[in-house]
Parts: sequence; C-alpha cells; structure tokens
Amino acid sequence: MASTTQKLMERGLIPGAPLFLKSNVHYETIMGSHAYGVADTSVKQKLPDYDVYGFAIPPKELLFKHLTGWIPGFGDEPPGFDTWQQTGVLDPSSGGQGKEWDLSIFGIVRYFELCRENNPNVIDSLFTNEECVLHCTQIGRMVRDHRKLFLSKLCWKKFRGYANAQLRKLNDKVPIGGRKEIVEKFGYDVKFAYHIVRLFDEAEQIMLEHDLDLQRAKEVMKAIRRGEWTLEQLKAWVVEKDRALEAAYTRCQLPEKPLLEPLRKLLLECLETHYGSIDDCVAQTGWAESTLREIDTLLQSQRRKLYS
Repeated sequence: MASTTQKLMERGLIPGAPLFLKSNVHYETIMGSHAYGVADTSVKQKLPDYDVYGFAIPPKELLFKHLTGWIPGFGDEPPGFDTWQQTGVLDPSSGGQGKEWDLSIFGIVRYFELCRENNPNVIDSLFTNEECVLHCTQIGRMVRDHRKLFLSKLCWKKFRGYANAQLRKLNDKVPIGGRKEIVEKFGYDVKFAYHIVRLFDEAEQIMLEHDLDLQRAKEVMKAIRRGEWTLEQLKAWVVEKDRALEAAYTRCQLPEKPLLEPLRKLLLECLETHYGSIDDCVAQTGWAESTLREIDTLLQSQRRKLYS
C-alpha cells in the first residue's frame, strides 16, 4: 500500500519532497489531537488538519557517506538525510471535504536516536492506536513491535521538561489568533494546559507500567479543554503530580537510558531488510562478542535491581 507521502507526491502536492521518499517511507501515523483522543469534532473547519509523523530509509550513500569516497575530516561532507517536514499541504480532493496535512518524515537513524532520547513527540508516534497508523511496512512493524525497547527512566527528565515548557508558555506567551480567543473564553490557554496533564500522565505510565496508552487521560484532557479546570486547579495538580512522579522515578525498574545494543541490533535488522546485505557499510561484531555484550548488559541490569 502506498504511503500518504507517496500519494501526495504523485499528485504533485509536495513538489519539494526528496524523490526517494516516494518508495522508501516505512511508517506513518497520525499525531496531535487525533492520536490523543481529544480532537474537537464540534468545530467546523474548512479543511480538517492532520499531523503525520513517520520514518524513511534513505539511499545508502545518504546514510553511509563513506560509500561516496568521502574521507571523514577531509573536504566537504556529502549531504545526508535527517528530517523532511512540510506543513499546510492542502489536499482538496481527499475524502470529499478535503484535508490539510502537516508532515514530518525522519530518516530512520534520526528517528531511532530521538526515540532513544525519549523525545516525547517522536516516541509517542510509536504508541498511537492502530487506527491512527496510515502506513506500515514490514520494517515499520518491526520497529513498532519492539517499541518498548526505547522506554527508560530518561522519560521523566524529558517529559517533565516538555511539560514545564508548556507551563511557561501558558504563563508568559502572549496569545494571538485562535489562541487569543481561547484565553478570552477560559481565562487561560487550555490547550497548553491539557498537554501539561498529558505529558505528566505519559511519564507516569512509562515509569510505573512500562507501557504507554496515549488516550488514557483523554477524558481529563477533554474536561480541561472545555474549561472545567481553573488555572489554580491545574497548578495545584502539577505540584502534587510532580512530587508523586519524583518518588516514582526512584522506584522505577527501567534502565536509566535505553539499552544501546538491542536497539543497534534492531536498527541493523531494519537496514538489512531494506538494503539487503550491509557488510560493505557496517563492521559487524562476531557472535561471541555480541553474546558477551548481551550477558554483560543483563548482569548490569540485575545488579541495579539488587543494590538499588
């Protein structure tokens, strides 16, 4: 099945997209309010908008630059591929009424790295409900099926940081456009507010349940969006939840950071599935060395549990 990116390219709606994306996107999912279960269907828009995140595998020479003959540290570095983004893509013939797309397609290495860093926006894209998934190849399914490998205690630092950034925007940002109307109606920006609650809830799920349901807090978020929480209630909730999650962090049994070797193995499997052999690109470790590393990683994990 063709990806959304491919369909838009074939219809000439995203002329600036890299040509290789037409046949090399392996995963696309709807994000934003649709993924979190809080889309406001009561508001009639000219075109409903959809945020799409996904990843692609670029041609070998864009990923393994040494194949071009380039010597690291000598001469200009050849171009690579990290991320391609396009917002406001109007698709008037899609679904009768039409749609507006905001697309973010990451190179697979960048995607893995952002997930490994527990970037909230990117790691969420692996935990969307199945009905939000627009396109998923065998490689996309491999990554999605192993998504829990990316979870770690690092989530608390990252999700908390994003939540605090939303709180600062709520306090300091001068509202404009539609945001101004929201503030005038409710007294504060309820969109920033429900994202704060969402981020804390997701961090709690990861640390306590080692899993993530993006829509678990949707009813609370909807209530906030309807203006049923005051700003004072929100701030009190944040203080209490922050204290509880700080305690949860000390008890969390997840690793401090995602284990590198299982993710490296998964990434290499994805690249081999896409390219075929990558013996000319990556120096593979022997089975004995790889096994010893896995044993060492397991022992370190058990030691943390015994002596923490």
